Amino acid sequence: MSAPLPLDDPGAIRHAGRDLLSLALIDARNQLLRLLAQDESSEAVTLALHAGWYQDWWIARHLQRDRGEACDPRAPRLAGIEPRADAWVRGQAELPAADAARGYLAETLEITLDLLAACGRGGGSSDDDEANDAALHFFRLALLHEDRLCESLAERLALGMPSARAEREPLWLPAQRWRLGSEPGGLVPQAERWAHEVAVPEFEIDGQPVNWRRYAEFADDGGYDRPEFWSDAGWRWVQREGRRAPRRVEQLQGGVLVLRHGGIQRAALGQPVMHVSRHEAEAWCRWAGRRLPTEPEWELAASAGARRGFLWGDVHEWVAGSARPWPGAGTAAPGCIDVLPAVADGEPPPGVLRGASFATRSRRVYPQARRFAAPDDDARYAGFRSCAL
Repeated sequence: MSAPLPLDDPGAIRHAGRDLLSLALIDARNQLLRLLAQDESSEAVTLALHAGWYQDWWIARHLQRDRGEACDPRAPRLAGIEPRADAWVRGQAELPAADAARGYLAETLEITLDLLAACGRGGGSSDDDEANDAALHFFRLALLHEDRLCESLAERLALGMPSARAEREPLWLPAQRWRLGSEPGGLVPQAERWAHEVAVPEFEIDGQPVNWRRYAEFADDGGYDRPEFWSDAGWRWVQREGRRAPRRVEQLQGGVLVLRHGGIQRAALGQPVMHVSRHEAEAWCRWAGRRLPTEPEWELAASAGARRGFLWGDVHEWVAGSARPWPGAGTAAPGCIDVLPAVADGEPPPGVLRGASFATRSRRVYPQARRFAAPDDDARYAGFRSCAL
């Protein structure tokens, strides 16, 4: 009996050929439908429709899909199977009922799988030949897109909570040079391009994200009432939102009570704090006399510190600095889903989240992953850890 295809292996998915991609796309769609069955709100239906529309727009209707990133995204496209789909995802037309949305999702996936089965055939290339990277590019990107949508739906539903962990000692790492980012080959998200060497001074970093026990001490000490802990933008956000605790938290004193799917639950004090904005993460660090890690520090610790007890993957983690492309990344490729968020006048630039959360598919969990988000974004399963000053 042959070994199962590695649906959950990040490296294999990055270089996935037709067979593995077909199984993974079916797996992702099944997960999307399971989540949609639990939330048929207009917001959830819109997220789900994006999965089908993305495949329709970039694969079924896209005459230059075999060119991959070298395609002209402005080239004429074929007519879609649903004339209202473009207006659905742009918020310009009334959304279909959930059952009709499921029908659209079924049709788009069937077309995608048929086109994938024919992809690269007749050209003499094997399924895993690097020459097929361009032809498979949009199929791989569609899978990444759908995995991200599933995570967003899970966050909307507030499903589950991360595990409680025993306290871990901080790690000290010596000064060294590090290859930051991802190397070329297969599908590399725009935000991770390209690997480049950086100097990393010695640093001390928490062995795990900040948990509710440590965060509650900040709130108990008047953390949400003391402007000296907040940036100017952060303090304006606290005042505007009237915040006394992170999003979905009903109580911090005398035990942490959080709103989860189906009602209020008690969070174990050893669970990592989540649904925090970067404003809150920075304020906690100032209160504690510490700081957020830089991206090179976080990635180095996640890659080299696992054997020494560096724990990550329970929550996405805010890091220091503003979102920016790595050197040599160039302009965003067609179909890119990691574009830098727009910034309104007078607002702080977007920040960066590293790592993964307990809701992230295993095939998307690796140290180089990075995402961009506004500093007041607290809808995600996001937490943070700190470094010594």
